[in-house]
Amino acid sequence: MAQPVAAEGLSAWTPAGGLSPTPEGGGRLLVADSWLVRDGRVRGFARHRERFLRACGECGGPSPRRLVEFWQDMTAALPRTGEWFPRVELVSGSLELRLLLRHAPPLGSGVRVWAAGQRDPRTVPRRKGPDLDTLAGVRRRASGEGADEAVLISPSGAVLEAATASVLWWEDDTLCLPPPGLPVLPGVTVGLIQERAGRSGLRVAHRERTVAELDGREVWLVNALHGIRPVTGWTGRPLEAAPAVRAPDWREWLDDVMEPLPET
Repeated sequence: MAQPVAAEGLSAWTPAGGLSPTPEGGGRLLVADSWLVRDGRVRGFARHRERFLRACGECGGPSPRRLVEFWQDMTAALPRTGEWFPRVELVSGSLELRLLLRHAPPLGSGVRVWAAGQRDPRTVPRRKGPDLDTLAGVRRRASGEGADEAVLISPSGAVLEAATASVLWWEDDTLCLPPPGLPVLPGVTVGLIQERAGRSGLRVAHRERTVAELDGREVWLVNALHGIRPVTGWTGRPLEAAPAVRAPDWREWLDDVMEPLPET
């Protein structure tokens, strides 16, 4: 049974007691997932559930039954008013399941990106969680260069993603993203965008591009918190950010596909 959760803070889950506030816990993050909750509405909530449960299974987490019970209690505990950015966690050691409830930070409509190209420092690029602290360090370095985000690149120089977002761009009327064979996190919001593009008859292509080859293009950083943020400026290299002519319509659509949290 779900227990009341404090307005903000960390709660640990047990099968018998549900969610209970806990001090900042130890252990290494094995899996994490997060999303925006706005007045009880979320984008792609079932997809976040699927990604989290699958990742927990891949690293030997609790049984599927326990994961489903946790997810039900966690869903019941999420606030139905205000803007929140909750994070679900599986940590090493006791394989504890936790909910970190946070108010959402200010949402951005555009983003400045450090274009130097950071070699991908992640150890588990296809699973969210283990490398969050490392990626936070990348963002801090980007901030020191007057940017909000940084682009991660492969050893060959191909664009992978940003520290906290997927990277998409437009080449004429084609929506482009890195090939799935590259080490990129399977983004929930990117999946929603790809599906809409397919329904609309737009061409979607997987292409390897360097940061320099994004010069003069409409580039988006996409994640579950901000949705779509067009790149409004580059730092560190003389790249031009194209006007975000397509982004407003797609941002409005993303707002419209938010759905009420399920009742449990």
